[in-house]
Amino acid sequence: MTKIDLDGDDAADGLMTLVLAVIEILVDALEREAIRRMESGELTDEEVERLGTQLAAVEEEIDRLEAEAEVSEPVDDLRGELDELVTDLVHRAHESDRAEQGVIRDE
Repeated sequence: MTKIDLDGDDAADGLMTLVLAVIEILVDALEREAIRRMESGELTDEEVERLGTQLAAVEEEIDRLEAEAEVSEPVDDLRGELDELVTDLVHRAHESDRAEQGVIRDE
C-alpha cells in the first residue's frame, strides 16, 4: 500500500497526494452522476454544456496542481489502491447481501 508521509520534510507532498486523490474520487463521482442525469433527460442542453465545461476546468486544475507539486505518480498510485479497496468492499457487501437473501448457500 502507498505510504503517505505526513511527518517531516515530505509532509506537504503527502498531504497534497491525499487531498488530490480524494478530490479526483469526488470528481469521478460527480461525472458519473452527471452522466446519469444526462441519460435520464433531467438536464437541459445548456446545463449539460455548462456542467461539461466546469468538470473539464476542475480536471485541468487538478492536473496543474499535480504537476506543480510533482505528485502525479503518487496520486495515481494511491487512486489505484483506493479503487481496488472500494471494489473489494463493494464485492464483499454484494456477497454478504446475497448470502443474507439465501442466494449463496454454505456447502
